[in-house]
Amino acid sequence: MTSYPPAQTVEEFAANLAAVRARIDAAAARVGRAPSDVRLLPVSKTVPQERLRLAVAAGCRELGENKVQEAKRKSQEMADLDVAWAVIGHLQTNKAKDVAAFAAEFQALDSVRVAEALDRRLQLEGRSLDVYVQVNTSAEESKYGLAPDAVPGFLRELPAFTALRVRGFMTLAEFSSDEARVRECFRRLRGIRDRALDVDPGLTELSMGMSGDYEVAIEEGATCVRVGQAIFGSRALPDSHYWPSGG
Repeated sequence: MTSYPPAQTVEEFAANLAAVRARIDAAAARVGRAPSDVRLLPVSKTVPQERLRLAVAAGCRELGENKVQEAKRKSQEMADLDVAWAVIGHLQTNKAKDVAAFAAEFQALDSVRVAEALDRRLQLEGRSLDVYVQVNTSAEESKYGLAPDAVPGFLRELPAFTALRVRGFMTLAEFSSDEARVRECFRRLRGIRDRALDVDPGLTELSMGMSGDYEVAIEEGATCVRVGQAIFGSRALPDSHYWPSGG
């Protein structure tokens, strides 16, 4: 795995953001896509607010978090800043009220129970929320997300939840150094999206790709890449520590 030194100044964050954006643009250009079609979502899990403030000063306007409590705390600590928070990890129904209160986006929708809980809380808040349906494209038992063949039935349930704006799909590729296996996960999600477009033309988004594989994801059609370590620096523990229990 690539090791990234931690960014400690506004200038270092700006340089990291520019480097990631340049690689996004190059990956898009390789497959004839417009770089502007790919959104960069910086993932700030485990990063303290002191450093997040530097990242915001360097240009981050969106931040993604795995754990609802950590995201809620940071959103309160940084309420003076113009930051949109995306929750990208698995959600328990008892935390739906928190997500409904502060999040701009939820990228790990994978059950009707969570859809119901979120919708109910959003209706009380008078808000709506962008959501992505999480799909387990690698068939790994440690991962959350719907099985691919469960997606069509799940999509048919979602129009009942009027506060949820379903934007598209999210996945985590297999943790593998074999690029072909990683690429296959991304292709699988793109196929699911393409079939879903026949039913709902609004389901355009594909959130896939992290620090180690976002360029491959872009080549396969990602519209949102979730990049943490290449911006903030390597975490003390490997991704596998954080992700089995989170989207």
